[in-house]
Amino acid sequence: MRLREFEESELTDAQRAVYRKIVSGPRGSVRGPFNVMLRSPEMADRVQHLGEYLRFDTVLCERINEFAIIITARYWSSEIEWVGHSKRAIAAGLSAEVAAQLAQGKRPVGMQDDEAATYQFCTELHENKEVSDAAYNEALKHFGEQGVMDMIGVSGYYTLVAMVLKVSQKPLPVGTPNALPPLK
Repeated sequence: MRLREFEESELTDAQRAVYRKIVSGPRGSVRGPFNVMLRSPEMADRVQHLGEYLRFDTVLCERINEFAIIITARYWSSEIEWVGHSKRAIAAGLSAEVAAQLAQGKRPVGMQDDEAATYQFCTELHENKEVSDAAYNEALKHFGEQGVMDMIGVSGYYTLVAMVLKVSQKPLPVGTPNALPPLK
């Protein structure tokens, strides 16, 4: 790992303040990208606050929110994001078959209508850097304007998380197998 994780005793006052905010919030611990982000405590604080909203409080139901997260994880081949969030997506009602097909880099078959709208919207956003009128209108029909904005936010936020994890070279927990084959 390029950027080792800090022990709480090593933190500056500014870092410790953010650390304690994260621990006292819904995450309950400083994991994933947050220990690495503490190198910039002001950024870490702002990012964790946005992430708290996008993870726990969007207008999107948990199944769709987690699906949008794993679409981003698949796009970035972000194993750590995938391992945690694919389990949450399945627990929230996403079919394990849909998740498995996505892991293989395939457009899943058997998606529910709102899942297909999420997949199309997020995939176009990541791959094309824009969204077609058809994909936008379908997402709008299912999620409304706030839901579309939240989906954009989830896609952008988890892209940042993937970038932090990739640059820091944070490994999967010991004993956790790789879940994502390389994309072609």
